[in-house]
Amino acid sequence: MTTKSLKKILVANRGEIACRVMRTAKQMGLTTVAVYSDADKHAQHVKLADEAYHIGPAPSKDSYLVADKIIDVAKQAGVDCIHPGYGFLSENCDFALACEKNDIAFIGPPASSIEAMGSKTRAKEIMHQANVPLVPGYYGDNQDTDFLQAEAEKIGYPVLIKAAFGGGGKGMRVVEHAKDFIGALEGAKREAKAGFGNDLVLLERYVTKPRHVEVQVFADSHGNCVYLGDRDCSLQRRHQKVIEEAPAPGLSDALRKEMGEAAVRCAQAINYRGAGTVEFLLCGDEFFFMEMNTRLQVEHPVTEMVTGVDLVNWQINIASGEALPLSQADIQLQGHSFEARIYAEDPSNDFIPCSGHIDALFTPNESEFVRIDTGIAAGDEISPFYDPMIAKLIVHDDNREAALGRLSKALEQFHLAGFSCNVNFLHNLANHPTFQAGAPDTHFIEDQGERLVAKNEQQSVIATVVAAYAYAHQLKGESSSPWQQLTGFMLNSDAKTTIPFVDLNVHAVKTSDGFKISLDGVDYTTSGKVENGLANLVVNGEKVVAHTNQTDSHITVMYKAQQMVLELIDKHYISEHESDALPLAAPLNGTVVKHLVEVGSTVAKGDAVVIIEAMKMEYTLNAPHDGVLTSYCFAEGELVSHGDMLAIVEEPEA
Repeated sequence: MTTKSLKKILVANRGEIACRVMRTAKQMGLTTVAVYSDADKHAQHVKLADEAYHIGPAPSKDSYLVADKIIDVAKQAGVDCIHPGYGFLSENCDFALACEKNDIAFIGPPASSIEAMGSKTRAKEIMHQANVPLVPGYYGDNQDTDFLQAEAEKIGYPVLIKAAFGGGGKGMRVVEHAKDFIGALEGAKREAKAGFGNDLVLLERYVTKPRHVEVQVFADSHGNCVYLGDRDCSLQRRHQKVIEEAPAPGLSDALRKEMGEAAVRCAQAINYRGAGTVEFLLCGDEFFFMEMNTRLQVEHPVTEMVTGVDLVNWQINIASGEALPLSQADIQLQGHSFEARIYAEDPSNDFIPCSGHIDALFTPNESEFVRIDTGIAAGDEISPFYDPMIAKLIVHDDNREAALGRLSKALEQFHLAGFSCNVNFLHNLANHPTFQAGAPDTHFIEDQGERLVAKNEQQSVIATVVAAYAYAHQLKGESSSPWQQLTGFMLNSDAKTTIPFVDLNVHAVKTSDGFKISLDGVDYTTSGKVENGLANLVVNGEKVVAHTNQTDSHITVMYKAQQMVLELIDKHYISEHESDALPLAAPLNGTVVKHLVEVGSTVAKGDAVVIIEAMKMEYTLNAPHDGVLTSYCFAEGELVSHGDMLAIVEEPEA
């Protein structure tokens, strides 16, 4: 391959990865081109790019997943290379071929390499030939339901159903018992079809207590291939990574070298080029090949932090025909790094994804120790059409303990208002003794249950006091003089203000330098200022720094890693009595994918009734009580909004 100087790059993606790629491309002097859907017209990656082109409606199947539209824009813009990011078309061999046919450098591996690893079944065959250990399973093309069920019986339960062309936990089901196999298979196939356009699945023995360790590899077109250390990605929820770290803790030098060299053999077996990741299940000192991701990983920044390598810079240079700048002996790991994925989701409600406008956003200061990769800013919208990741918070320090301390502190400084997010959950993880002692297995989060979403009660009390102070401060201003305040008063009496929080008894009395705030009969002496959303207060003699955001209906307080929303009575229109049918109301915007019960059927409380798909995942809604399913409110395939009633179950007549 001859060297070709690349000058203009199209990033065929959106959000934080599009912004991240563009920043490096701009540093290298390339002109950047963005593409966007209807939902992303005002997105940050569009603003960052030198040029931007509209490619269709909001659903990704009509925009970011349409290869012909991307190629047409590339021709129109006159680009000489395309970076696919991750997700969408990044592992689509037809898209890579289309780039090659149009003389556009695809910043990724050859189409043949993508094809070889794109099917997990074929990948397993190649790895078997390369003498890489495999987990027992079925990796063939026979997708007959009875046949697959028989294969599952041979493997033995629990068994893992996995989309052959997927990733990120989509199209994946763990089946504990034979009676649940067919339902899980159907759900996995639907999710795989919707997410990847192919419903082929494979079966594996479900390894019960593994760690997930992956190796970053890089190859050029001159026959060179290296590994850039490993990452532990064992902290997962629903098979999606939550916190990643590099290097993986607790590995001996010999095991680390063995896994790295095995990953290089994997890449060489398919004539790889560019950045790739080989994922392994680690069980003690044994490791098993899972899959190879033929693209840049979401968690690539932790490798960059410990190696000092800009992987996107390498990708662009390798795609232009250059050789790797470092040999294996040149690659040295320095310190330790963590990445936490910050999502728009509600941990207190089974981590259901959230969407909406970002009312306020405050982040820790970036430095050599702290990095933030994001594609959003205050005022932007988290769309229901895409993955709900808000940002990646990356930290680095000399050792694991110091890096974990930085992660905890940085999470306390990441504040967002507008909808729920998982920062408190991440902070609880970062401070969990088991995680601090070393990397737990992939079931750790599941095993911990609700303990990881618990909130610190004392911090919640302080947050309520801060909210009351902010509300009273807005009403009464700086002066303690009653003649300069917005509220009424009585001569010879304290100027007492009731703070109209729903379900709380809170009062504030102005003092010479702040307020005396009474919360359920307990008094708190407060002073300080609230300016531009930043509260610098002293509460009962202790310094408190928090962020606040107030709307007509509520006040959000972001204190340490916790987010607290206090609703205001005068704007509170929600009924005091929760509807009995609430379980059949759409928990978020999405699409009805399947009716599970025929109209007129008798159902019992808790029976699965309807499945919706949102943000690339399926959610099953259950009957709220015993009764008869009298109707569905939306047909299969129809879009629904948050709160829409999806089906009606009437209680039987007495």
